[in-house]
Amino acid sequence: MNNGWKYVLKQISLVLVISLLCCLFLAIGLMIGYSFMGNGKNPLSILSPDKWESIIGKFTGK
Repeated sequence: MNNGWKYVLKQISLVLVISLLCCLFLAIGLMIGYSFMGNGKNPLSILSPDKWESIIGKFTGK
């Protein structure tokens, strides 16, 4: 019974670590793409909610 829980916790922790790494690499890729191919200003500004509202507004027409 104890081995089953260890296996489940190991798998859940693996999924969490991979999810966190994916989010981290996505954020880094967004910052690199925005600073080199985009505006070229502050790379951290792509992570702000205001910037995403304007991006989504351009696609939805609002």
